[in-house]
Amino acid sequence: MNSAIRRLAVAAIVLMLALMANSTYLQAFKANDINGRNDNRRVRDAQFSIDRGPILIGNIPIAESKESNDQYKFLRTYTAGPEYAPVTGYYSFLYGRLGIELNQNSQLNGSDPSLAFRRVVDVITNRDQQGAAVSLTLNAKAQMAAYRGLAGKKGAAVAIDPKTGKILALVSRPSYDPNELASHDLNKVGASWKKFTEDPNKPMSNRAARELFPPGSTFKLVTTAAALSSGRYNPDTKVRSPAQLPLPQTTTPLMNENKLNCGGSDNATLTVALRNSCNTAFGSVGLELGADALREQAEKFGFGERQLPELGAVASQFPADPNPPQTAQSAIGQFDVQATPLQMAMVAAGIANKGDVMKPYLVESVRTADLKTVSETKPESLHQAVTPEVASQLTQMMVDVVENGTGKPGRIGGVQVAGKTGTAQTAKDRPPFAWFTAFAPAEDPQVAVAVMIEDANVPRDDIAGGKLAAPIAKSVMEAVLGR
Repeated sequence: MNSAIRRLAVAAIVLMLALMANSTYLQAFKANDINGRNDNRRVRDAQFSIDRGPILIGNIPIAESKESNDQYKFLRTYTAGPEYAPVTGYYSFLYGRLGIELNQNSQLNGSDPSLAFRRVVDVITNRDQQGAAVSLTLNAKAQMAAYRGLAGKKGAAVAIDPKTGKILALVSRPSYDPNELASHDLNKVGASWKKFTEDPNKPMSNRAARELFPPGSTFKLVTTAAALSSGRYNPDTKVRSPAQLPLPQTTTPLMNENKLNCGGSDNATLTVALRNSCNTAFGSVGLELGADALREQAEKFGFGERQLPELGAVASQFPADPNPPQTAQSAIGQFDVQATPLQMAMVAAGIANKGDVMKPYLVESVRTADLKTVSETKPESLHQAVTPEVASQLTQMMVDVVENGTGKPGRIGGVQVAGKTGTAQTAKDRPPFAWFTAFAPAEDPQVAVAVMIEDANVPRDDIAGGKLAAPIAKSVMEAVLGR
């Protein structure tokens, strides 16, 4: 054998070994990832012929597969599609999956390892593969209240059971109809996708969990928590609260929204400052505490962490290294503080639950087609954000906000509500963001909620968290409380 032939033979052997190694690697380590990819059309063809399991609230399906008289055998349908779209997501031949349809895909199509026994039974009994049912934690009445409350507005609402972390409502508006993306008429699906993705109001954006917004004065709850936890403040501590607070390193002062001092005093108590949502008081407290203390407190409420993997929620943010004037702005929820409505609902829920922030979750359980439970989610503590004593002080201060301050529109007859308003300024050419976060009943909390309104199509002077967001939060809490 001459040298040229030997080199050719060696090269062929090397290529064969590389091919075998790559095939082994793909089969052993990457098969699940490849099968789960949205753009894997071969797998998608096969999966579209599977009787996919329903997504349930209680025993009521909000997404299910129905037999169809075409090549795909089953059509995915969504009840009240736009209302639940931010949670269910969609199941589309052309555009893959999103939301619970994506996160719980292996359970819904029956391919998950936890359903292996069920698949064996299906083979033995000659039945077609059936997916499992995924039950959600949502409260249908609370979801409807939030969806109706946000009609005609651009915004989001999230409600949580503060004792468990169960998501009771999660709404984002405007929304879209996932039925249009699940259709087997692929030309119509393409047209709907174009319509949704080119809409300037972004109906497919999940504003509740996947978009960040300046939280404005609702962040003053975090600043108050840091102040009370420091041991240097109590609810009756007087703080600097003039109409204008001079800031270091700048000639631009921090001002109260009404350009007056706080509740008639240049030295209001922390309780009065929260009741009237005074910027200068909390800017002053923020400067005293420093950025590190504010960031540490924010992180104890969940800032900096990605929650709710079922929906791929983004992490809320406190700025990394603000200078003193930026720290004062951050203390009132401005500058570069960014939060999701989910995060601000977690802040209220943590205070409601004696300082213990529970890990939020959407999937209650997974059951086989014959109703055998495959898995159940157990409540899990995330962080102890504040002590029970500080949580009790914050609760009373928030009750005062609703009964005597900016949160009056959130009052519920016969129920003590604890809440905080927020109106976040961003730019002169866009309306402020209106917020309200609250929980009820204050003495035995069953629901915590956050409502954010990005745009309500009302004059700029009519935009305020108490005026726009609090009535929606109130209706959501009433729905959960059965009132």
